[in-house]
Amino acid sequence: MNDIATEEKKPSCDSVINSVAYRDGKRLQDVTVEDISEVLKEPDTFVWLGLWQPEDSYMRSVQEEFGLHDLAIEDALTAHQRPKIEQYGESLFIVAHTAQKVKETIEYGETHMFLGKNFLITIRHGASSSYLQVRNHAEERPDMLVKGPAYALYCILDSIVDNYLEILHQYTEEFDAIEKLMFQNTFNQQAVQQVYKLRRDLLSLRNSAVPMEDICNQLSHHYEELVPKGLRAYIRDVQDHANQVIKTTDDMREMLSNAMHVNLALVSVHQNEVVQRLAGWGAILAIPTVVFSLYGMNFKNMPELDDWWGYPVTLGVTFVGCVWLYWKLKKSGWL
Repeated sequence: MNDIATEEKKPSCDSVINSVAYRDGKRLQDVTVEDISEVLKEPDTFVWLGLWQPEDSYMRSVQEEFGLHDLAIEDALTAHQRPKIEQYGESLFIVAHTAQKVKETIEYGETHMFLGKNFLITIRHGASSSYLQVRNHAEERPDMLVKGPAYALYCILDSIVDNYLEILHQYTEEFDAIEKLMFQNTFNQQAVQQVYKLRRDLLSLRNSAVPMEDICNQLSHHYEELVPKGLRAYIRDVQDHANQVIKTTDDMREMLSNAMHVNLALVSVHQNEVVQRLAGWGAILAIPTVVFSLYGMNFKNMPELDDWWGYPVTLGVTFVGCVWLYWKLKKSGWL
């Protein structure tokens, strides 16, 4: 296998993104999978291997070089794993859900990680941003990278949660726009659909962040042989960011639900006002309707029919009655 220089230039094995040995916080050289077991024997040296959807045969080679557990390898070969952290012998197997925005939608993927005393393996499945910038950032901090592969693991976890926060910020802007639509007294079906979609997207993001908080909590309280005490404060910082995502998504989902209730209440109140106005005008129109219907019965014994003042008086009484009823309804707020 040819040496691997960068994540943008892949070797003959397409699944290998980067395979680098580090010592005393500094990058030594790229290594092939066949040489990894020999490099791991060197003191104060660790290997950071980055893979993307590797084939079964290649993962078996990786298993042999690093001495990984069969069950962990089976999980690493299969996408759609639940987020988790498990210990197999002297190494940890971690699954984290990743998120990134593709055009107008959020796509989720997975990163499977193997952490040992002198190695870190990252395996990406599905939608996941490249970790080239994460690796470069880690290499720029040799004072931290000297702590070993646990620091590289922290950088990966921090990058994943930072992506959560970035997506959450975009959701916040969308939330503000939808909230304005909901505080109207007219029913907007499109706005309701947007609310449902945003609530669903927020739930998906929350479901990715909740296990990450638990993973960080376990890393900061257990596995002392793999995670140095000096790194636990950094891990707790990632946990705090994951907790921020969880709380913010919960608050936004609750506010969206309340906004929907407020919108329905506003629509209901507006409809009641319309019904009141219609009822008020109906009552006003009832006066001339009753009066004019009486004179349409054609009875002979209606004395005012023969008087010259009968017609104008009837119209006057009808008009006064309508004006009086309009004033009363206007005063009561029905019109």
